[in-house]
Amino acid sequence: MNHSTIRKAFESHLRGRNLKLTPQRGRILDRVFATHDHFSAETLYGWLKQDTGANISRATVYRTLSLLEEGGFLESLDAGQGERLYEHVLGHRHHDHLICIDCERIEEFYDERIEKLQELAAESRGWTLTHHNLRLFGRCKVCQRKHQSEESNS
Repeated sequence: MNHSTIRKAFESHLRGRNLKLTPQRGRILDRVFATHDHFSAETLYGWLKQDTGANISRATVYRTLSLLEEGGFLESLDAGQGERLYEHVLGHRHHDHLICIDCERIEEFYDERIEKLQELAAESRGWTLTHHNLRLFGRCKVCQRKHQSEESNS
C-alpha cells in the first residue's frame, strides 16, 4: 500500500472522529511508516525531536499512536519489557513474534500449522477469531551461547 493511500485512509479515520490531520499528526504518520522496526512511543518521540523543526509534544505522540492503532494502521506488542512496542501493519501479512528474554531481540515468523491450530482451538470452543497475537519468549542463538558459556564458567 503506498503512502498516499495510507495518508488518505488516516485522514478518513480522523474525520470519523471529528479530528483533522494536523501537521504534527502527519509527521508522526510519516515517521511511523518510514521504519520497519518495532519501536516504543518514547523511541518515536526521540526520532521526531531529532528531526529538524519538529515541534511535537510527547502527549501528541501517544494520542496519535492510539489513533493509528485504533484505525488498524499499527499494532502494539507487549514484549515483556515494561513498554509497548509498535509496528505498522498495513500491507503486511499477519505474523507472530519470538522475543529474546536477554537481549530483547524480536524475530517475526509465520507458521501455517500454528495458525491452523489456533483456529481449530477457537472453533472447538464455539469461538470465531477476529485476530490474535502470539508471543513466544526465550533466548536467541547468540544469547543461548552466552548463557551456556556463563554456566560452564561458574
